[in-house]
Amino acid sequence: MGEQVTTQPNESSSLSQHLALPGHLGNLTLEQEQALTAFKENLIKANLYVPVGEGQEASHDDPTLLRFLRARGFNPAAAQKQFADSEGWRKKHNVPKVYHELTPDDMEHAQRFYPRWTGRRDKLGIPLFVYRLASLEAIQHELDAISAQSRYHRIVVLYEWLIQFTFPLCSHIPRSVAPTPISSTTTIIDLENVSFGSLWRLRSHLQEASKLSTANYPETLHAIAIVNSPSFFPTIWNWIKASPRPSCSTLRELVHAHDLPVTYGGELEWTFENPPHLDEDIKKVVPELPKGPAVFSEGTVTKPPPPS
Repeated sequence: MGEQVTTQPNESSSLSQHLALPGHLGNLTLEQEQALTAFKENLIKANLYVPVGEGQEASHDDPTLLRFLRARGFNPAAAQKQFADSEGWRKKHNVPKVYHELTPDDMEHAQRFYPRWTGRRDKLGIPLFVYRLASLEAIQHELDAISAQSRYHRIVVLYEWLIQFTFPLCSHIPRSVAPTPISSTTTIIDLENVSFGSLWRLRSHLQEASKLSTANYPETLHAIAIVNSPSFFPTIWNWIKASPRPSCSTLRELVHAHDLPVTYGGELEWTFENPPHLDEDIKKVVPELPKGPAVFSEGTVTKPPPPS
């Protein structure tokens, strides 16, 4: 199938500027550096952040703090409000416990309903995900059978897997933007063979995930490409978007052919129903993905620690 890509307006339309990752660690302006310093100082005063100390890691790494700053235009006060709200949300839902306790089977089941990692990365080294909404139609009854709380917790776990495993892993291996850490995804949303009726039935599912990510995992969506979009695309875009700045030009400008699924004009034999097809650099570090929730740190895969 030939690719049909619908692109949305972005801060910049040029690929060279897209590649620069402005506002990320290693690519900060003087004003952004000052905002990060002020943000940390304010968080320390509010008992929301513990800096690096003797024999002690910081409570939150710089890429995490910068995601909140980027989400609020590098306004430290606005970023602190969102950060504080998110920390309160994490305590309310006991996120460490949720991530620690989800079984591998439940996590594998949950991954069927949300964007799936191809196991590959775009030209920047950012993990490439695909969301084929037509694949959800046949299994929507399974989604509906899950309790609201369990469904919510599974969304949380998949985002925790991103920030605790996938992003650190992709930051550990060779990439074009090194040493800038990876802290977001590139996602293809495939709308082929999707009816308006099926999307209407999925709207609460899509909105729930979007609301959770925007509030508590800001700026984890770097670039998005909509393929095979139907005529009613503008309506559904308001349901599924998770970032105010979707991007890009064409898929082959974003992703090397060997890392792009055949379905979208590339050479990778992978479909939405498949597990991740890890690239060679990833397999040198992680020969196969762990089952269930995991943490990646300094080249080592571990289970999530029990909640304190």
